[in-house]
Amino acid sequence: MKTEANAVLQAESESKCTTPYQKRTLFASTVGYALDGMDMMILGVCFSLISVSFNLTKTDLGTLTSVTLLGAVLGGILFGVLADKYGRVRVFSWTILIFSLFTGLCAISPNYECFLIFRFLSGLGLGGEFGIGMTLVSESWPKNKRSRATSIVALGFQVGIILAALTVNFIGEIHGWRWAFAMGVLPALFVAWTRKGLKEPEIWQNLKDQNKNKIAVGKLFKNPRTIATTIGLTIACAVQNFGFYGLMVWMPNMIATELKLPFKNTMFWTISTTIGMSLGILIFGWLCDKFGRRPSYIFFLFISAVSIWFYFHQTDMFILIIFGSVIGFFVNGMMGGYGALLAEHYPTDARSSAENIIFNVGRGIAGVSQVLIAYLATVYSISYALALLSAAYLLSAAAFVFLIPETKGKELE
Repeated sequence: MKTEANAVLQAESESKCTTPYQKRTLFASTVGYALDGMDMMILGVCFSLISVSFNLTKTDLGTLTSVTLLGAVLGGILFGVLADKYGRVRVFSWTILIFSLFTGLCAISPNYECFLIFRFLSGLGLGGEFGIGMTLVSESWPKNKRSRATSIVALGFQVGIILAALTVNFIGEIHGWRWAFAMGVLPALFVAWTRKGLKEPEIWQNLKDQNKNKIAVGKLFKNPRTIATTIGLTIACAVQNFGFYGLMVWMPNMIATELKLPFKNTMFWTISTTIGMSLGILIFGWLCDKFGRRPSYIFFLFISAVSIWFYFHQTDMFILIIFGSVIGFFVNGMMGGYGALLAEHYPTDARSSAENIIFNVGRGIAGVSQVLIAYLATVYSISYALALLSAAYLLSAAAFVFLIPETKGKELE
């Protein structure tokens, strides 16, 4: 009895300490996701500049986003499975090399068609990177800190957004959008550091030692309860991406075109909204560890549904900038919980596959929806199209109520 008590006390003591390895996985995954965010948002912030260069319609711009996200879906499936089979760290570095290379090639695209192809190929790397980084952190951190740790990874994307805004406004606007994309080759340098001395998580290494690291995608659908969970999580991820890309990709375009405001205002709006998103992510991760996954998501989803409807009926730039932080806090604060949420529903031999497949299928659905937003923006207005996002958040809330079980405090299998 005394031995068991000592073991419990020792486990609690260890959970309060952060090891150098945990810090290293957290840093690597966070920087990787920051590069992901920078790559994706350079496209959104450069929309108006690219449109002029290639003489594009709103539908053409929507297709650019959709094709990138389609590549992310395929890359997520492919690299997620490979990471379960060959290791998180190794495949993580492959994904960064791929999206770095093809983002750089976007800078020398001679026409829209080539640009479209390069965006698709860069999307392959983007799709693989998210789930692997989240899996790496989820498997390395204790259960009582898991959601907060993955929320810091999600925060990396917001840093990438700010880097994208600064890159476009201080490089792209002066030297042209091509130079902004040329900056995308820099993440390749990060790969060398990522691989050096970073070991695989112990839970995955044990599987490999027992020769049990098989391809196990079928475990996402092994019984009715798991199928319902997978469907619910896919709906949640689709809504998360639909809302995020709808907001961050189209809002700068709305400011520049419908409101006829100076291009520099998009930077102020982006920074304000990203600050709100960053605070939301950190607080949401704490809420998930404190009160549970389901209640935290349901609360944020309802607030998002109500607030976004009113927000996109505003036209005053001061209001849009100030309340952009509030919208960002709720709409993207939920990203702070997805890494842990997805990891806790599936075993180690299918965890990376689950993280990447579910999140990136959601990205793909959101990508198709960007064409819908483009169509509605053409027929009506961008503000009208974005206001319809409210209904999507109610759908996601229903998924958490009826399909997704609570996993707070769950040990990874």
